[in-house]
Amino acid sequence: MIETVQAVPVRVGIDQVWVYVKDIRRWAQLVPGLQDCEIISENDSRWVLKVGVGGLVRTVKVSVSVDQWDGPERVLFSFKLQGDPVTGGGSYVAAATGSDAITMTLSLRVEGGGPMAPMWEAMGGPLLPKFALAFAEQLAEGIEAEYAGAAPDGSGSQVANRPKQGPFALLIWLWRALFGRRRNL
Repeated sequence: MIETVQAVPVRVGIDQVWVYVKDIRRWAQLVPGLQDCEIISENDSRWVLKVGVGGLVRTVKVSVSVDQWDGPERVLFSFKLQGDPVTGGGSYVAAATGSDAITMTLSLRVEGGGPMAPMWEAMGGPLLPKFALAFAEQLAEGIEAEYAGAAPDGSGSQVANRPKQGPFALLIWLWRALFGRRRNL
């Protein structure tokens, strides 16, 4: 199992942040290669991602469940790649730092199964924090862009121009690196 916790500032009030965060489609739209986000129920969704490594493109399905909505301060979630032995989960936690600012903390846990799990986790351990931080910063940027437009001091978002990385991009890259090509692409 590999884990990371990343915190970023968001210059928007906690109630406005919650309006953005409680829409799971907004989270999904940040994931590179998103083809579809099917809402199954209030707590469950299925994301279809088209991912590529070199010239190889593969479509993967990720089942995402919100295990606990405890807004506006906290969301607990879990996920599973369908057809692959990869599961995980995490949390979103918001703490007000002022009337128009919060610190948003995202935690992410990824568990690989099968005989390759130790190698998969060794390779992914150093990369997961980078991917999770990029995703947290992108989420913060989306929230600020929608509700704040620019930072109160006029400087704009602190997280602009970051590469787009979703929490599942690492999983997909690692799976492809370890297991190479598969027949059912």
